[in-house]
Amino acid sequence: MTDTSRRERSPRLAVIGAGPAGLAAALAAVRHGLRVTLIDAAPEAGGQFYRQPAAGLGARRPQALHHRRRGWERLRAGLDREITAGLVTHLRDHHVWCVTGGQRSGFTVHALLGPEQEQPVEVRADAVLLATGGYEKVLPFPGWTLPGVVTAGGAQAMLKGGLVLPGRTAVVAGTGPLLLPVATGLAAAGARVAALVESADWRAVVRRSPALAAQPHKLAEGAHYAARLLRHRVRTLVHQAVVEAHGDQRLEAVTVAALDATGRVAPGTRRRVDCDTLAVGHGMLPHTDLAEALGCRIDGVAVHVDDEQRTDVPGVWAAGEATGIGGAELALAEGHIAGRSAAARLSGREPDPRGWAEAARIRAGLRRFAAAMDDAYAPPAHWAEQVTDDTVVCRCEEVTGGAVRRAVAELGAGDVRTVKLLTRAGMGWCQGRMCGPAVAGLAGCPETAARRPFARPVPLGVLARAGSTEDEQ
Repeated sequence: MTDTSRRERSPRLAVIGAGPAGLAAALAAVRHGLRVTLIDAAPEAGGQFYRQPAAGLGARRPQALHHRRRGWERLRAGLDREITAGLVTHLRDHHVWCVTGGQRSGFTVHALLGPEQEQPVEVRADAVLLATGGYEKVLPFPGWTLPGVVTAGGAQAMLKGGLVLPGRTAVVAGTGPLLLPVATGLAAAGARVAALVESADWRAVVRRSPALAAQPHKLAEGAHYAARLLRHRVRTLVHQAVVEAHGDQRLEAVTVAALDATGRVAPGTRRRVDCDTLAVGHGMLPHTDLAEALGCRIDGVAVHVDDEQRTDVPGVWAAGEATGIGGAELALAEGHIAGRSAAARLSGREPDPRGWAEAARIRAGLRRFAAAMDDAYAPPAHWAEQVTDDTVVCRCEEVTGGAVRRAVAELGAGDVRTVKLLTRAGMGWCQGRMCGPAVAGLAGCPETAARRPFARPVPLGVLARAGSTEDEQ
């Protein structure tokens, strides 16, 4: 039997997501004997971290948009080689909404294709690896729905993917490490960044210095961003927060206030900062919809995995931000381990952990680092106090903070699901992905992953065809 025929008979792994974790997993799996179908919603591989401008835009220096360009070039070259060799099938613009089946019968990945996302596509595989990434957590405040207010990641995506500035004078606010590259990227592209407003207390970072010091290259990366902020004369306001956005037809200014030791707004510290853009974010949350629909265990808000990155559903692996927010380097390590584990297991071999010992060492250190960062950069404890009763919390259904509070205080709602039933918060297009954390915070409920049957809206015609197909089978 030739190598080609052996490859054609080898198991097929469906990798969902072509960001750092998905790319690392696909390459590792192929190099150890599997065929891979790489499925991604974007027109090009890379995910948010390695997002590239469209070729038609004619970017003169695309490398300036990334501080890890060489790593991306190695991944891109490896993917191109495997695609040319016929070992990886890269399906672009495929929006996965569900995965069905199981290890014994094989899995079917259901996706939508086309400009209107109405053309159904089915991909068969022997196993599935979820590298679905994460999405931004945004907490509401008065004026946050004004045109000109965008998420921090949204501003970065506009700059990286479209070479577009969201505005000429920007404030970058919220909490978390993502604010640094967003602020420096906007400043380098020509925007005037009036302020970087970080709500975390620097003392919280100092208290976790042992865990942070264990990753000196991360500290050096932070110092690099700090130097760039100084070079662009960006004013950094620490332990402060944007508490209101102002404007008539669009954003004109924001109010910034200092926070006291408890996380409340300190009296007499409010001041106005003029701007036409506010890029705001409060960390990230894992994308777990596909994992939840498959029945995978969710720990808090992340997919539970073992040392091989296996979920508790046979034949399903997960890697990257879906298993816990930790950044691109951690995602690469987890993807490598998951790909090698899947290759061994699907080939009937017992995996040898020595083959990924270095990746496991990196994973352990970066998970500790991520946990320390998550604690240090938690949103202010009393952020909900700044949400007025007329502030829109659920944008899809236009549910206000007052409606959520009344559902709890007057109607006896004790959990997010009951609040949803009483107010319609979370029943709109995004199905609570954007407003879920805000509703939970206002209701005083724990933040947990909400189980949804589909990962994205699906036309009824597609569901009907999918149902009839399964009935025939």
